[in-house]
Amino acid sequence: MGKKSNNRQDKKDQFVEKKSAGMGKLVGLFGVLIVAAVAGWLVFGQGAADGFASVKAEKGVVKLNIAQIDDGKAHYYRFATNKGNIDFFVVKSVDGVMRAAFDACDVCFREKKGYRQEGNFMVCNNCGQQFRTDLVNEVKGGCNPAPLARKINNGQLLITQSDIIRGAGYFGI
Repeated sequence: MGKKSNNRQDKKDQFVEKKSAGMGKLVGLFGVLIVAAVAGWLVFGQGAADGFASVKAEKGVVKLNIAQIDDGKAHYYRFATNKGNIDFFVVKSVDGVMRAAFDACDVCFREKKGYRQEGNFMVCNNCGQQFRTDLVNEVKGGCNPAPLARKINNGQLLITQSDIIRGAGYFGI
């Protein structure tokens, strides 16, 4: 009879172990999902309020301090109008030129997904096409980032409010 009791306990222990092992797998899966969500946000979270800095025009001009954006990384901005937001990015390309473009193109703009940067390329978040950063502002049309006129003066990248508003159609405004 003592053996039966131990046998029952062994069976009970097996089920308890399986139950806790299953819980560990569930916790592990949950952790993986959290990591994947954070990674996705970091890679694709450049849209909407996730990575856009709000900018305003002073006397009709948006001024960006070049020292703060001179790192080869795309910097995303949002210009608010009374009809909606216009998004754009600036990036210093590998040839050393500060470039600016709307976060939209002639083809995929209706999807409102914009671009992300992968090394020396801006990649359309809708169709996946890649565009070299040193061709932003140089090539236009198709799925290329829609160019945005800009000037440099006294360490600042200057973009006129009227040039930004010309891109309103890309954002349904």
